[in-house]
Amino acid sequence: MTTDARTGLRRFFDRLTATDSELDAEDLQREVAKCGAMPAGQCMRGQVVSVNGRLRTVAYTPRTNLPTLEADLWDGSDVVTLVFLGRRSIAGIEPGRQLTARGRIAIRDDRKVIYNPYYELEAPR
Repeated sequence: MTTDARTGLRRFFDRLTATDSELDAEDLQREVAKCGAMPAGQCMRGQVVSVNGRLRTVAYTPRTNLPTLEADLWDGSDVVTLVFLGRRSIAGIEPGRQLTARGRIAIRDDRKVIYNPYYELEAPR
């Protein structure tokens, strides 16, 4: 048996035994590679990056002086929290939506954050 055949067979069995979340993560990572975005797992503090993924959660967080909308963007490798200062809601920013966000990575409470990112919503599938 050739190496390519073993690799293909191994990949088949890996996909057969993988969980739904593992398969979803693989699909998202392929999408990230296709669109040329940086994987969230490789983003470092201070970098200006373009990340692509799916919104997992969107939450309005009332603060004393400044309302904040926070959305967790997951790309299969890690989560980046998008923080929109001064907003209670944004049309199209909802869980399950695919988007590309651009901005500078910051670290807050050991989590990767982009404040007021530029973003592009992708067409729903």
